[in-house]
Amino acid sequence: MTAAREAREASARATLDKAADENFPVAPFFLPRAWRDDLMAVYGYARLVDDIGDGDLAPGGADARSLGVDPARADDALVLLDAFETDLHRVFDPAGTPRHPLLRGLRPTVRRHSLTPEPFLGLIAANRQDQLVRRYETFDDLRAYCELSANPVGRLVLAITGTSSPERVRRSDAVCTALQIVEHLQDIAQDLGRGRVYLPAEDLKRFRVTEDDLAAPTANASVRALIAYESQRALGLLDEGTALVGSVHGRLRLLLAGFVGGGRAALAAIATAGHDVLPGPPKAAKAHVLRETGVVLRRARRKG
Repeated sequence: MTAAREAREASARATLDKAADENFPVAPFFLPRAWRDDLMAVYGYARLVDDIGDGDLAPGGADARSLGVDPARADDALVLLDAFETDLHRVFDPAGTPRHPLLRGLRPTVRRHSLTPEPFLGLIAANRQDQLVRRYETFDDLRAYCELSANPVGRLVLAITGTSSPERVRRSDAVCTALQIVEHLQDIAQDLGRGRVYLPAEDLKRFRVTEDDLAAPTANASVRALIAYESQRALGLLDEGTALVGSVHGRLRLLLAGFVGGGRAALAAIATAGHDVLPGPPKAAKAHVLRETGVVLRRARRKG
């Protein structure tokens, strides 16, 4: 293996390793091996496209070279996203060969489950939007963004597990939007450093919060009240996921409960921090995630 190929493979592994930092279990051990492999392939795709959009790629330009982009342009997210989309189309082209290792790894998953390009393209569209849209006026505007940035992942999970239905997709969308909102709340300071605010402008105005308030080292009373308000919105969306968990069985039920429980635990961690997310993202301990997952499972059994 050449040094360049080793660097590309190492970069791909580093992307997959980020699964351990998520609020929810990505591909836990209790799932069938085939599901774990497919879920990690989808995660690797979603994580990489987000890293491109956020400028969080590993140093050295390995990802750019994998996509056929001059490493000198590795800081141009739109150029990389265009190249990434071109490589994605090779995944769906029987005669094509994807260049990036993570996209080559995605190909067997796509073929095994007859996945379509649309959810993958939605994630790219969300990251293109991130380069152009830095503020959201209303909560509906933010939800429309989440329709691209988060909801496709849940739909892919349902497709991989063969459990898609219109009602399940609707409830999965609610859960995924909630998880995206939770991540936005955890990362307010980091996002602001990138010039982005994912809190609706109408809510900032309602709670009399300015962007200078969001840039402070710690949150004042108004910011804490705003975070509590947005947290309740996210919790309401997560609650819609209880029926989703109750509608499936076996290990899939446990997986989906882990998604919802992880979101609930993250919100509890934010509340424990007094809704002050500005010093850094409050994170839930694994034990708390397990407890919240148990709560979701008990509720799901009553609704299932």
